[in-house]
Amino acid sequence: MVELITVCTGNICRSPLAAQLLQTRLAGATVTSAGTRGLPAAEMTREAAYLAQHLGVPAEVSAAHRSRFLHESHLASPDLIITMTREHRREIAELAPSRLRHTFTAREFARLSAVTSDDDLLAAAGAAGADAGQRLRAAAEVLSARRGLTPPPPDPNDDDVVDPYRQEWSVYQRSAAQLVPAIDAVVRVVRLVGPS
Repeated sequence: MVELITVCTGNICRSPLAAQLLQTRLAGATVTSAGTRGLPAAEMTREAAYLAQHLGVPAEVSAAHRSRFLHESHLASPDLIITMTREHRREIAELAPSRLRHTFTAREFARLSAVTSDDDLLAAAGAAGADAGQRLRAAAEVLSARRGLTPPPPDPNDDDVVDPYRQEWSVYQRSAAQLVPAIDAVVRVVRLVGPS
């Protein structure tokens, strides 16, 4: 079984949406979310919950979500840590420096996986053995190693998912349009490197 965590600021828009999409699409995975700031135990915004349902997440899953503040202890066990922005990734690097090789913004993960061959990912996963979590960590390390070898996007903001909180509906739509293809890329890699 693999374990993932998604991280944003308040844990009421982007990271719960990402986590719920991952949980819905990755049967058997454990997916949680947390925020670097914000109130504890807050519900998802109405707009984020609507997007989640529109994207196939059961309404009761979104309704049950309550935000939580990210602690270092939340970062010890996940095999993959997906953040919404470079700032969130930096905060995780400060909290748990050893986890940086397994931490990516969602869009960065998609960008790096697009230029990494499946053969390279499968070779690393195979060398890690049969445990699904170790296989995913090994694949993440391959992608992390590409950071210095792959040109960054022309605009650094292209690695971030825009924050829609307290914005108009069009910003929620733009945020989802940035997030969903990145989540699709995460799902593809997790499935690819999973045990046969």
